[in-house]
Amino acid sequence: MRSPGKSMRALAVVAALGVALAACSSQGGANEANQNSGPAVGSAGGRQYTIAMVTHEAPGDSFWDKVRAGAQQAAKELNVDLKYSNNNDAGQQATLVQNAIDSKVDGIAVTLAYADQVGPAAQKAVQAGIPTVAFNSGITDYTKYGIPMYFGSDEDLAGQSAGQRMASAGGRKAICVVQEQGSVALEARCAGVKKTFPNTENLQVNGTDLPSVQQTIGAKLQQDPSITDVVTLGAPIALAALQAKQGTTSQAKIVTFDLNADVAKDIQDGTIDFSIDQQPYVQGYMAVQALWLNLTNGNDIGGGKPVLTGPSFVDKSNIDKIATYAANNTR
Repeated sequence: MRSPGKSMRALAVVAALGVALAACSSQGGANEANQNSGPAVGSAGGRQYTIAMVTHEAPGDSFWDKVRAGAQQAAKELNVDLKYSNNNDAGQQATLVQNAIDSKVDGIAVTLAYADQVGPAAQKAVQAGIPTVAFNSGITDYTKYGIPMYFGSDEDLAGQSAGQRMASAGGRKAICVVQEQGSVALEARCAGVKKTFPNTENLQVNGTDLPSVQQTIGAKLQQDPSITDVVTLGAPIALAALQAKQGTTSQAKIVTFDLNADVAKDIQDGTIDFSIDQQPYVQGYMAVQALWLNLTNGNDIGGGKPVLTGPSFVDKSNIDKIATYAANNTR
């Protein structure tokens, strides 16, 4: 397991790499080759590569807006034709990966929330000679399918960090709200929380139906006044939990994974205690950037190990600066 210190060192490498790429062109990307001495090392030599990004995005989940924003920014800088597609049904997502293979894209970035179903499709891409990276989910599974690079958070570590913080603040009982059944990343988060905060109970909800989510959480809080902490695994779910709490007499703290502008404001106001951010903008950006570097210069990033983009705490101590980035859809 990686420590937070190693996570920060990995992000430092990412930041340095981004600065180096920005220096490739006066326009901030790879669109302008060195006209005097021919294509620079790592440039596409005038060719535009097509990269498919296939995710398990669920309808209405604003988290993926940040992933796409990062991917689109990298594509713009590097003159990449980005083809984004998504489906939160495992079988349908696997079909989207196969469609990308059939269309002969140059590279594929894929999430492995449902690794057993989507992983074999991604492995077919690798076997077909298509550079492939995993990101966001599947940190313990991507190597099984021959995928050489991964960008994302260590969700078990993130969960443990949340549990430790709640315990040190005097928490006694928590519910961990899971909005996508079968998602390995979400299950890893709750499992991590339980390792350091053992009195944690999972609460399954349907994340695509926020009124139902609010009702389910509210009923649980009303039924069990001993709950001191509600852990949500996505920003929209955190907002639903906050509304649910307001309809009860519960004094439970709301903590969450991931961030959006509304959650940032609630952290500023003190109605949400903290967020554990995996930096989805960085995930989308690095997935596209790493594929471009592999295609144009044969690079692999991470030495076969995951490149961590989190966990990163967002709370009262740093929210004022981060809120600006959240409003811009980059954090």
